[in-house]
Amino acid sequence: MNYVNLSMVGPHWAEALNKLPFLIELHLHDCGLFGSVSSPSSINLTSLSVIRISDNFLNSKFPIWLLNLSSLVSIDVSYNKLYGQISPSFGELPNLQHLDLSWNMNLTGSCSQMLRGSWKKIEALNLAGNNFLGTIPSSIGSFCNLKYLNMSYNALTGSLPEFLKETKNCSSDGLLPELLYLDLSYNQLNGRLPEWLSQLEKLTTLSLYYMWLGRNELNGSLPVSFGQLSELVLLEVTENHLTGILSEEHFSKSSKLKVLWMDGNSGLILNVSSTWVPPFQITYLDLSSCNLGPSFPTWLKFQKEAITLGLSNASISGSIPNWFWNISHQLWFLSLSFNQLQGQLPNQLNMTLGASIDFSSNLFEGPIPLPKSGCLSLDLSNNKFSGPIPAKIGESMPHLRFLFLSGNQITGIIPESIGYMQSLRIIDLSRNSLTGSIPSTISNCPHLSMLHLGKNNLSGTIPKSFGKLEWLQSLHLDKNNLSGELPSSFRYLLSLEILDLSYNSLSGNIPAWIGAAFTSLRILKLRSNKFSGGLLFELSNLSSLHILDLAENNLSGSIPACLGDLKAMAQKQNISRYTLGVSYTRRVYDDSLIVTAKGQDLEYIKTLSLIISIDLSSNNFGGEFPKDVTKLYGLMILNLSRNHINGSIPENISGLHELSSLDLSSNTLYGLIPWSMSLLTFLSYLNLSNNNFSGKIPFTGQMTTFSESAYVGNPHLCGPPLVAKCQGDDLDKGQGIVEDENDDDSIDQWFYFSIGLGFALGILGPYFVLAIKKSWCEAYFSIVDKIVYRSLCLKRGRALHGRNH
Repeated sequence: MNYVNLSMVGPHWAEALNKLPFLIELHLHDCGLFGSVSSPSSINLTSLSVIRISDNFLNSKFPIWLLNLSSLVSIDVSYNKLYGQISPSFGELPNLQHLDLSWNMNLTGSCSQMLRGSWKKIEALNLAGNNFLGTIPSSIGSFCNLKYLNMSYNALTGSLPEFLKETKNCSSDGLLPELLYLDLSYNQLNGRLPEWLSQLEKLTTLSLYYMWLGRNELNGSLPVSFGQLSELVLLEVTENHLTGILSEEHFSKSSKLKVLWMDGNSGLILNVSSTWVPPFQITYLDLSSCNLGPSFPTWLKFQKEAITLGLSNASISGSIPNWFWNISHQLWFLSLSFNQLQGQLPNQLNMTLGASIDFSSNLFEGPIPLPKSGCLSLDLSNNKFSGPIPAKIGESMPHLRFLFLSGNQITGIIPESIGYMQSLRIIDLSRNSLTGSIPSTISNCPHLSMLHLGKNNLSGTIPKSFGKLEWLQSLHLDKNNLSGELPSSFRYLLSLEILDLSYNSLSGNIPAWIGAAFTSLRILKLRSNKFSGGLLFELSNLSSLHILDLAENNLSGSIPACLGDLKAMAQKQNISRYTLGVSYTRRVYDDSLIVTAKGQDLEYIKTLSLIISIDLSSNNFGGEFPKDVTKLYGLMILNLSRNHINGSIPENISGLHELSSLDLSSNTLYGLIPWSMSLLTFLSYLNLSNNNFSGKIPFTGQMTTFSESAYVGNPHLCGPPLVAKCQGDDLDKGQGIVEDENDDDSIDQWFYFSIGLGFALGILGPYFVLAIKKSWCEAYFSIVDKIVYRSLCLKRGRALHGRNH
């Protein structure tokens, strides 16, 4: 039997266990168990000492019946889906030595209550990967037999406790004598490193081998006494806020140190002499973002056993010394990115087979180097490498997965041999001066998820064979000289999330199959090409789309109402980083995109997922303003400028609460500017210029933040911020602040009465005729009175409308 479903047995499974009163150990590790273990409350297993049900699929509240088994010595329920609050009384099991609740993800409880010192025999305590809260109590120092403590990946707060200080509860004098492994990483611990660290040099009983404190909020300096931890094998304080100088004394007795990870502490400075010989032979070293410069650290020449070396963003300048290539042959990870290193690299890099190599963002120049042995990742981006890509690059690195050569001065063609690297996941050759056509052999890389060839001088058509790249998620071919139509084979790119073909010479209609094929498409950018025809209703099927940029083409017709059915635009985006690309070793590739907003081109990287935008500017669209766009409540950028759109702006445009940029300039829109636009509190850019808007500008609320340039080219607009005054503005100014609307009525009555009187006097000719017949005279002046009265009513209605808004 491979799977056991406890929920099918129900509460009777507890009765089955009760029939085994002398059961001592229960081992159900990795047995495919699923269901619930929380329901029974009475289990009579007085002899049970070991229970191990880890690595299953149990999905229920934590089993409280364990509290009744005082004979338990070891409990392992790790790697399940147990949830709920852990009772503080759980800490009262008198014989417990090993407890592993790790990686259930949703177990919670108060550490200060649970670890209050009742487990006198505890040796191993693993609570990692859950949601335990609060501070770590100093009472944990009474766990005198504790060898292993792992509380990583929780929500612990407060400062590190003094739980390792001298305690009279333990039989030995000094620190906890048995502690070998301490992991408090990935929490929210803060403050300075505790005082007991400064007393380590006085201690002889501590045998701490592994110390993990990374990914917290710790600050202050690293005590010099760390150098007295002669048994320490691993020290990890990654991504805290540590500061100060690290000297040779910090490592004076660290002869057994094999792993040193201090990256992400930009305030740490390593200050050692050029002749320093470390007492350790390091295996894994990462000092990225620490200050190691300005010269290349010479003490590395003595590290003959290093296999990973991270010195990214370490303020190192100059060239890489020749001796470095004598120790590099065993490295399988090397990162020297974001420094000021310069000069030429060897034509063949001396690295181990399958290495990950990162020399990006430096000042290296010369031809592109290749490793002697094949590697898994090669990043030479953002340097000054020149010349062509080696013709046999694919044959040299057949197992390569990540290739980054962007931002250099590379010329020539893309070699056909690139298709030999059939394990490639990411190819980025952007921002170079590559010429020629795109080789169709790229389609021989079946696992490719990201292809970035933008910002080169590539020409020809897009290979039809690209339709075979079924795992392709991101395709950037922007800013080249590509021509032809969009290949129909693209309809098979069902995983595509980003398609950027902007700034080319592509032509033809936007095909209807896009809506059915690209259900995962988030970004569609076809800007500045030669696409023609109209927008089809099938576009509404792009349910994941949040950036649509079709600007600067030859598109025509009216903007379809179905544009308002784009589901992803109808809701505000979650504030979670959308990272498209593959994470490898310790690097994440972030996709980027240029979005035209607020009258300028803006590059979005980290916040790309938060942008919701429609840009249809500089086309030949006509018809009325697309009122259904107002249903896209998450829309942030709307640009319909430089078209032939007419009609008026709908009053319910205020429903676009997230709108920050609105450009409707150079169309034939008319009518009043809606007063409701003043409610768009996030609107920071507005351009309504060169239209036929009329009436008074609603200069209130958010609309008071825009200058005259937002409205120029609308000769019938008036009021602030324009110089042109609206009718009646001078009268209001002369009378001061109007206190009674009857005053307005009185002025208007005289104004319209004078019009009527002038009208009557202007036709004195017929007076004599009217005088002849009295009934004609009465009828004529009755009509004049009605005209004046109707004008007064219209004036009052407009005044009330303005005050209500």
